[in-house]
Parts: sequence; structure tokens; C-alpha cells
Amino acid sequence: MVEAASATTRRPAGAAAPLLSVRDLNGWYGESHVLHGMSFDVQKGEVATLLGRNGVGKTTTLKAIMGILGQRKGSVTFDGAETIGLPSNRIARLGIALCPEERGIFASLTVRENLLLPPVVKRGGMSEAEVIKLFPRLAERFDSPGTKLSGGEQQMLAVARILRTGATLLLLDEPTEGLAPVIVQQIQAIVEDLRARGFTVLLVEQNLAFASAVADRHYVVEHGTVVDSFDRAGLPANLERLRRYLGI
Repeated sequence: MVEAASATTRRPAGAAAPLLSVRDLNGWYGESHVLHGMSFDVQKGEVATLLGRNGVGKTTTLKAIMGILGQRKGSVTFDGAETIGLPSNRIARLGIALCPEERGIFASLTVRENLLLPPVVKRGGMSEAEVIKLFPRLAERFDSPGTKLSGGEQQMLAVARILRTGATLLLLDEPTEGLAPVIVQQIQAIVEDLRARGFTVLLVEQNLAFASAVADRHYVVEHGTVVDSFDRAGLPANLERLRRYLGI
């Protein structure tokens, strides 16, 4: 396992530097040590997943990258800049955004009010018109309060909201959790569209079918560290191995 994890730190000579590079990342909730040396890379324009059973540290990793974990040590570089000592608002201004599993939709606000709530933190974000073109379903619900949205509509709104901010690295936590298969297909199409537009996506996902359909690279997490990795081409040959990791 140690050898598999260390393989994620090596890069072929002449290969492009990763957009996101995580090295020996440790993290704590109070006195509870949750992350134990997470190390992995995400290349610009790719979709990568963190896979693993519940409670192994996947969501905690996203929080640590975003700077909203109480205590963290190690190295997290984004576009060549070290972020481990920066507060979350500075990290956001570099172009990183987190879409949490709970989605964070304000029930008393309309779809449009929710969409316009986060500030633009970096140039290059999508305009309101561009977001609506990407999420036409939201245009139909523009004046509806958050309480009237389905789970799929809430997920679309949560993603749409961060696209306005100027973020180029999207951290998506369980984007298909609790959604019907037809809605999962829509979320898959959205993620593929975002990659085609040049966005980089790191997602935490339990739905292996969804993850294998959208991701270019998979990292397997156990006990707060990366224990194995597969790229898209290598996934079929290692599918049974991955299923054993996930207990499915």
C-alpha cells in the first residue's frame, strides 16, 4: 500500500506540473487525527475522484484543501502557489471553490437570489446568462424559493452558484448523493460539460458507476491516506480490486 501511495507523487520527465498538488497532508478535528499523509495530484482540465468507504477522510481532504479544517499540516499547492498557511478566503480568491454535500441552499431565498449571493472573487467567472444557459432547468425556477427545489435542482444550483465566483478548481462533495438515476445522468452531463470548458474537478463520490463514467483519474483512500490509484484506461483491469476497496 505504501508503494501504491508513493506512486502518486512521481511525474514523468517533461510532464506538465499539476494544477493541484497535495503532499503529506495531515488534518485533525480537535484531537482526532483524521488525515495521515494524503498525497495526490490533479492535472489542469481533468476530473479526479477520491474513492473510499465512509469515514476514511475524503470530505475532510476537501475541507483541508479549502482551508476550513481546524488544523492541517503538509503541503497543498494550487497553480504553483503554496496554500497551506492561507485562510479560506485567500484560498477562494486563488480560484478554488467547495460545493458541500449538504449543498447549502438558502430556503428563504429564490433561485436567483441564491445564485447571486456568493461574491465574485476572481476574474473569469460565468455571467448570470452563461450559468442559466448551462442550467436551463434553473431558469424555469428562477423565482421559486429554495424550499420548492428538488434534490437535483438544489445540486444544480449549488454548482451554478460557484461558477459565478471565478473558481477554476471545483471541489464537489458527493454530488449524486440521494438523487434518482435520471438526475445522476444530468449531473454527469454537467460535469463533462465543465471539463470541456476547461474547469478542473476533484470530487468525492460513493457512486462508482458515476465516478467511473466521468473521471480521468481515481484515488483510493483508506484511513486518511491514498493507498492506490487508477487512471481511466487502467480502471477496467482493476475494477474488481477497486470494488474490494469499496466493499461492494
